Amino acid sequence: MLFAVNPHFRFSIFLKYAIIYPVYLWCNSWISRPRHERFGERSQEGGCPVEAREILERVKNHELSVEEAELFFRREPFEELGHFAKLDTHREIRSGFPEVIYCQGKTDGHLRSIYGKMYEARGEVFGTRATPHQFEIVREIIPEISYDEVSGILKYENPGRKKVGKIAVCTAGTADIPVAEEAASTAEYFGSHVERIFDVGVSGIHRLFSKLDQIQTANCIVAVAGMEGALASVMGGLVDKPIIAVPTSVGYGANFHGLSALLTMINSCANGVAVVNIDNGYGAGYIATQINRMAVSAKDD
Repeated sequence: MLFAVNPHFRFSIFLKYAIIYPVYLWCNSWISRPRHERFGERSQEGGCPVEAREILERVKNHELSVEEAELFFRREPFEELGHFAKLDTHREIRSGFPEVIYCQGKTDGHLRSIYGKMYEARGEVFGTRATPHQFEIVREIIPEISYDEVSGILKYENPGRKKVGKIAVCTAGTADIPVAEEAASTAEYFGSHVERIFDVGVSGIHRLFSKLDQIQTANCIVAVAGMEGALASVMGGLVDKPIIAVPTSVGYGANFHGLSALLTMINSCANGVAVVNIDNGYGAGYIATQINRMAVSAKDD
């Protein structure tokens, strides 16, 4: 009689058996399926993830909108390597940039596995802060890998990649070049055309003025400087483009391993100057590429 007279009780029974219980059974069924079926890993047909093929077929048959399909492709799948790494294989779909390897601190075995799997997945791979020893380790599995001793970049990229736009990477001194090369190589790997303008610091500012026409035509400028880090502020008053300032750890004792340059740059009175971490050439190259891509896209429109 309670069931007959109490509508709240009737609704709770309906909720339990018509909605909650079927969802519970579906979840149990989904969890029990093999991982490649749950997460859409590569199938035997054309190397396309199973779920991805289903989504594309549904879009083709007008059963799913493009916007709904986009939500699927923006999920966060990854490939797990043992207990030590989870490779973000979907990062380029979400952010426009593939995952990059930070080599410093990785064991030989971990680095070998990560490079091998990422190269297998994309046909290209890019790593920063690598040592000559790590180069030899990776070359055992990827003979065509290239290594730059100045920047520590360890990469393989497909030849003939088109480089678009223009980024100017500038240094105050020659000692800042390793960080600048990390920025330049990063931007080039991500498809930007880069022009290098080195040793144009403020202690001989006429050197900067001699390259001003070249710098002013760039879509974005990366200013790399140690010591007191004044280069970014000076350039900020001379150009109408965004400047990514990179403090380096180059300098004597009171430089505090780059802290003096960092403080100068983040306290700049010049407009249009953004600052990344000390010695973070990779971060500067990444952001500069984002700006460069937007500039190229705007010009195309």
